[in-house]
Amino acid sequence: MNKRQTRLFALISTGIAVLVFLGLTVDSHRQFPTLTNAQSITPEVTRGKDVWHENNCINCHTLFGEGAYYAPDLTKITQHRGAPYLTAFLKDPSRFYDEQRHRRLMPNQNLSDQDIAALIAFLDWVANVDNQGWPPRPILVSGASIPGTSMSISQQDAASASQQLPPGARPVSGNEDPIALGEALFRSATPVCTACHSTAPGVNLAGPTLAGLATRAEQTLASPDYHGQADTVEDFIRESIIAPSEYLHPGDMYSAGGTSFMPTTYADALSDEQLDQLVAYLASFK
Repeated sequence: MNKRQTRLFALISTGIAVLVFLGLTVDSHRQFPTLTNAQSITPEVTRGKDVWHENNCINCHTLFGEGAYYAPDLTKITQHRGAPYLTAFLKDPSRFYDEQRHRRLMPNQNLSDQDIAALIAFLDWVANVDNQGWPPRPILVSGASIPGTSMSISQQDAASASQQLPPGARPVSGNEDPIALGEALFRSATPVCTACHSTAPGVNLAGPTLAGLATRAEQTLASPDYHGQADTVEDFIRESIIAPSEYLHPGDMYSAGGTSFMPTTYADALSDEQLDQLVAYLASFK
């Protein structure tokens, strides 16, 4: 190839690359309104964005994986926790976290009710942006210690993950034990149960610990304070999954105004067979 041919090759290649780049850029801008859920950007969402910036939330939290990584990524937080929980949390974070147990303290920003609602609207808009699966998983930061060990919950999960495939990636045979299948669902259902519940005694996160759940269920069923429809431990656990407000766990950090903070989407997200498997797993915590 002589100098003239080399020059032509370089110019043509550059021209093609530029055209491809411009085409991809134009196509990206064409898709932005749909991908970003632009039709849902209301004045309240815009105000919520301003609240996010005014209070420097990104100094601790991340959106779409971008931020300080000191506190959890909030890209899908409204899908994992819901507006009632977030409202109560933002009004008084100290009810949910304390520095001694969780090694971090969410400051109370003293937001007005209007600013809290706007911030949640903004985060809900973020949660519905088509982010092409990024970040690939919720970034959960608990810091709560496992009793009797020097490991945090997140460290324990990481150690377990290093020894075996994630539950959602394990091959499952039709003959696998229902409890094993329920454990896989516990760690892979959406919203993921481990985002709010631990299975370690005494370790309460956004939701109460599930250690000793079966024993507590028996006590609840025998209590005059229970007015639900369940007659057995298994029925009570199932009811708690699909209709969490039927019985409100003691403690105002778990509910507000007679409504549990637990999501109510599992009845639609899980099949009856999957619910049976999840109940079997949870009922094993005596």
